[in-house]
Amino acid sequence: MSDPQRAWLGVVSADHAQIAAAHGWIQLNHGKRNNLARLRRGDGFAFYSPTQRLGDKQPLRAVTQIGIVTDDEAYQADEAMQMGGSELIRPWRRTVDFRPSRPVPVRDLAGQLDLTREPNWGYSLRFGLLPLSLEDFHRLAEVMTQTPG
Repeated sequence: MSDPQRAWLGVVSADHAQIAAAHGWIQLNHGKRNNLARLRRGDGFAFYSPTQRLGDKQPLRAVTQIGIVTDDEAYQADEAMQMGGSELIRPWRRTVDFRPSRPVPVRDLAGQLDLTREPNWGYSLRFGLLPLSLEDFHRLAEVMTQTPG
């Protein structure tokens, strides 16, 4: 994986992360542009998935996809989607080169990530996107892209 200068953690359910990775794009915060505008070409990006599906009660709490941002700015999708409300919107997206990887439960990395050092680290996830230290990004990439065994 290339050597990013910055890295980010986006929050979506695992099924949404899988769809995004299959198409090579990300969308966050119900399709809004603001957080996506913070990303730059070459930034590292990982998805944290609190659940398997949106609305699930059963927690997953895993980092589910990882890659590198490959475009220069956010763009609107061609197709309109319903994003939680009753109206259709064209969500904003960024292009990401996702690496073949496997989900890693955050508990498996206890004590190994700057992200989880604070006792209430989960509160920062409610914003949908947060900076991720480069050390954490590289550690996640290492663990997620290695062959289990």
